[in-house]
Amino acid sequence: MKKLLIANRGEIAIRIARAARDYGIASVAIYSDADANSLYVELADEAYGLGPGRPADTYLNIEKILGIARTSGADAVHPGYGFLSERSEFAKAVIDAGLTWVGPAPDVITALGDKVEARRIAAKVGAPLVTGSDGPLNSAAEAIAFARQVGMPLAIKAAFGGGGRGMKVAWKLEEVGELFDSAVREATEAFGRGECYAEQFLDKPRHIEAQVIADSHGNTVVLGTRDCSLQRRNQKLVEEAPAPFITEDQRARIHDAARAICDEAGYTGAGTVEFLLSGNGVISFLEVNTRLQVEHPVTEETTGVDIVIEQLRIADGLPLSVTETPHPRGHTFEFRINAEDPGRGFLPTPGLVKRFRAPAGPGVRLDAGVETGSEISGLYDSMMAKLIVTGASREEALIRARRALAEFEIEGVASVLPFHRAVLEERDFTGEDGFKVYTNWIETAFRGIEPAPRVDPVEGGFIRSFIEIDGKRHAIGLPGALFSGMAAPQATAGSAGPGNANAVTAPIPGTLQKWLVEDGAEVNDGEAVALVEAMKMETRVHAPKAGRIKFTAKPGTTVALGAELATIG
Repeated sequence: MKKLLIANRGEIAIRIARAARDYGIASVAIYSDADANSLYVELADEAYGLGPGRPADTYLNIEKILGIARTSGADAVHPGYGFLSERSEFAKAVIDAGLTWVGPAPDVITALGDKVEARRIAAKVGAPLVTGSDGPLNSAAEAIAFARQVGMPLAIKAAFGGGGRGMKVAWKLEEVGELFDSAVREATEAFGRGECYAEQFLDKPRHIEAQVIADSHGNTVVLGTRDCSLQRRNQKLVEEAPAPFITEDQRARIHDAARAICDEAGYTGAGTVEFLLSGNGVISFLEVNTRLQVEHPVTEETTGVDIVIEQLRIADGLPLSVTETPHPRGHTFEFRINAEDPGRGFLPTPGLVKRFRAPAGPGVRLDAGVETGSEISGLYDSMMAKLIVTGASREEALIRARRALAEFEIEGVASVLPFHRAVLEERDFTGEDGFKVYTNWIETAFRGIEPAPRVDPVEGGFIRSFIEIDGKRHAIGLPGALFSGMAAPQATAGSAGPGNANAVTAPIPGTLQKWLVEDGAEVNDGEAVALVEAMKMETRVHAPKAGRIKFTAKPGTTVALGAELATIG
């Protein structure tokens, strides 16, 4: 390959562009109108616009992406993670267009990307499994029937997704139907396919995974384990490698099962095999992610293997640069730096980054997708950066992580930095009394932190802009003063105003997805009445008081933080 198109955005697009440069090839970025001034667009060798719209119109539009590949002269495509990265039809379209696909073969993506089929492969090679549905469920009614059969709690998962998108955990039978429908909507928005299946949910499990790389010469290597148990809304916040506080027998079983599953499927490229580990030592296969993982840097730091360059080598037909599992060199943590307010239930906080001062020093790596002046869009996920901290031991890595997190400053949007600082003082996580974190520990055991202060938008400064010539981006810069007299764009639904106790308001900026009650219905104080979607996640809107609800906003409306959606009389 000579020129690599990166079919993604944000920090992972930067990570891949840097690997391309290290590998000696050019990179091509693609961007939606909302991302036109993003950092990754500037750092790639070339950039081409996808136009306006939601992800379905831009980063999930295969025809547009392949058109840019032709226009730019790219001869290879790297999908990153999320979006089209686990879509076999995209891989096939890339290959059919005569381009090199950086990833496993389409039929392998189909087999392992279908979580139900992946379970069948895992069972065939003897990997441990909990009870799951025999294929995707067709309706909420089927989900309820399955829940009655196997018991609670129940995990509902996107059959063609990953990363926690489209996953819901039902603890009571009466919430299964609603959560199934919510999972289908999230999966459709994030992956373009809404099929969901269900399986028994292990209570208070840890999330352990194995990083695998495999070439076309018959070599399959497990690079090691990671612990990804610290999650919110089923999405990871902190990861570490190697997975701590497990026995060598458990580590060996995870390694062996991961290797066997990938060998059985004929896997090539980088992939991750995920498992759950219950408190009493039960290991259960979870899924295979047929792509690069967000948390791949912790394995890179503890093995010395550049996983993205390995992906490029494999795609070029070269053998792996390692032939056996490396012995870990120290211990590494990764902290996802999301634009979310942990004091308000990790609500997304899109907006303008006024200040972004990153830490540095021994053992510190930062994979960032933003800088001071970047705009965090509500259309996409909330991750701004990843802070990766390494020490000779877990204890040293914890000390360095405290120092790095103390140095880190972000202003203009709320961030999860206060959560990360707080969790490093939690004995459940630091492990003096044993490692007691599990996948829903944040929701059930974490003491919590104070909400972040509200931040008003900032105007002025230096405005980066661009022009497109034949679809290719060319950057320009203009003083913000030129635009000082222009009106700022407003959300369709405006603020409810201070002190309006009768207003049902949006808890986050985003899109009013749907109403959960009828217009004019009697509702209870605290009842969930609507869903607002932002950054690919749904957030419930609750009634502030009991009474009769009257809608003032329609589904599909773009709403600002605090916008009035309805009134209660």
